[in-house]
Amino acid sequence: MKRKQMVMLVLLAVFAALLVVTIITGGKETDGEYTSIAYATIFSLLPPVIAIGLALFTKEVYTSLLAGILAGALLYSNGNLETMVNTMFFHEEGGMVYKLADAWNVGIIVFLVMLGILVSLLNKAGGSAAFGKWASKRIKTRIGAQISVMILGVMIFVDDYFNCLTVGSVMRPVTDRHKVSRAKLSYIIDATAAPVCIIAPISSWAAAVTSSVPSDSGINGFAVFIQTIPYNLYAILTLVMLVAITLLRVDFGPMKRHEMNAIAGDLFTTPGRPYEGNEEEVIKENSHVLDLILPVAVLIASCIISMIYTGGFFEGTSFVDAFAGSDASVGLVLGGAVTLAFTFVYYMMRDVLTFQEFTECIPDGFKSMIAPIMILTLAWTLSGMTNLLGAKVFVADLVEHSAQGMQGFLPMIIFLVAAFLAFATGTSWGTFSILIPIVIGVFPSGQMMAISISSCLAGAVCGDHCSPISDTTIMASAGGHCEHVNHVATQIPYVALVAAVCMVGYFIIGVLQAVGMAQLSLISLPICIVILVGALCVIRAKTGGKEEI
Repeated sequence: MKRKQMVMLVLLAVFAALLVVTIITGGKETDGEYTSIAYATIFSLLPPVIAIGLALFTKEVYTSLLAGILAGALLYSNGNLETMVNTMFFHEEGGMVYKLADAWNVGIIVFLVMLGILVSLLNKAGGSAAFGKWASKRIKTRIGAQISVMILGVMIFVDDYFNCLTVGSVMRPVTDRHKVSRAKLSYIIDATAAPVCIIAPISSWAAAVTSSVPSDSGINGFAVFIQTIPYNLYAILTLVMLVAITLLRVDFGPMKRHEMNAIAGDLFTTPGRPYEGNEEEVIKENSHVLDLILPVAVLIASCIISMIYTGGFFEGTSFVDAFAGSDASVGLVLGGAVTLAFTFVYYMMRDVLTFQEFTECIPDGFKSMIAPIMILTLAWTLSGMTNLLGAKVFVADLVEHSAQGMQGFLPMIIFLVAAFLAFATGTSWGTFSILIPIVIGVFPSGQMMAISISSCLAGAVCGDHCSPISDTTIMASAGGHCEHVNHVATQIPYVALVAAVCMVGYFIIGVLQAVGMAQLSLISLPICIVILVGALCVIRAKTGGKEEI
């Protein structure tokens, strides 16, 4: 009790000091003139560091994100409490209210709710149970269950949000039957989301990369994206990692404990089970596997068609250009609406649901998505605070000033910087939109431009993949019905291993560039694959593989 009292006294003292600063300064933010003393300094990275550190230490994500937001707003306000509160909620470029008013963000939230409703419908109609029963007759092992999740994840390459939620809702009953932990399911979902999208020419990520190339550079952004694919070591090695750990039956770090517990019957390991009340499968005599497959197929088709519709495909724009100019948020909402309408008509005609049961799924689906919506809201706000403090400007200046003197090792440096920036801000799109123009400024053409851009994309995906405040990581937790902190803690060692091997690969490319042998750069990929598989074999020998059941 004394310890709590001491903490409260310290907090009260800090509050009193800030109150004095507020009274003395008394000034609000002045439009166009206000400057934070932490802007574009190393302190601009403090809010995400606080949030991520607390989340991993306390295992509580909501208060950790809120602490990071408070720290960011306090730094931005120079200690003025009035400015801090206004910044947190009402700043046009980073406040929570404006983040929730952003059309893109609201579209993602609406799509989340639609997916929650659809999953509830699939479950209540018995489609999930029917699919699980059908799949269990054909998928006999844990390896088969995990490979099936990977295959579906690779097939849904259009958008990472769509990938995470769809793969999770379809494959969760199958992995549960084969005792694959929720943490492992979430990792597989996450590892086949952004890493697949970033090497898929037809995806929302390809569109984002294309639009990040400066329009006045005279460079075809889509052509550059195609050139980066074979050099995107992180994306390719992540897929190799997935196949290797599954076939070799090797896990390490916290994931090993989760997997061993799952084999023993506990899919969660920890007390936190945020979706447990929404997971009871309904078994109906007249349910059929098509009750799940058809709605999911319509969802995939309608989302793709809606995305190219937003890009102007039906107005004469080419398919590739339509994807490059699509609005993923709008497309996903339209696709979700079409799917819900189809599912309603289909289930009514099949007589697997009554109208009352259908309407009951609407609030149930909304409630099932409250946790990811809360985390997304806080993560978006934290990212806004970090941007207000000029974290991207600080990192971009750091890269630009060191680029000219270390051109031979620039791919490795860019990978590290991009990974750190994406990890700290929780956004890979924002990361490569900042770094790609800098890379093109250093290498305006040629093979090294493609290699350096690919290292930027690889680093951005790497940092985004393991960041607790990344929206894709949050979606993967929601898709796998896994507690968010569990997903992050179990995933980080796997990401770290792949990132370390990527560093070796980009170092090799840098050395080849330095000695004038850049044409041999592609040799780094097979070398990295051998190193990665060798490292997993060593880990398996030291830790022991899992018993397959």
